[in-house]
Amino acid sequence: MTWEEILGTLLWTAAGAVLLFILMSIDALFTKYRDLEEMKNGNTAVTVRFVLKLGAQGYILSRSIATSENLGQALIVSFISFVILFLLEWIVEAVLKGIADLRLDEGVRNGIVGYGLIAGSLHLVGALIIGACL
Repeated sequence: MTWEEILGTLLWTAAGAVLLFILMSIDALFTKYRDLEEMKNGNTAVTVRFVLKLGAQGYILSRSIATSENLGQALIVSFISFVILFLLEWIVEAVLKGIADLRLDEGVRNGIVGYGLIAGSLHLVGALIIGACL
């Protein structure tokens, strides 16, 4: 590995980390609870959802980096994918609420781990599908 490759890897990694931080911060603005506070207080459901969502975003970022010709393109693809996953979660949550009165946000906030797994798995499955398309 050359110094140029090492510096490139550091740059792509740093940019990816910043993007992941931004995306998770945006997500936190749309949840009905405070992720970090809930995790600090021991809410396992919030932690599970957060970890699965972070893993999904990381997977999409890794696929976009592997398939993009430049850093800007990879970051844009990752951001667009975040929006797609956000919409997917919103639609599925609305459907589950409508057909089964299953309120994922409330369940996650209340610490029901199963709800956190469902909410997080929406992102994970979406990330696998999006990653296959990249």
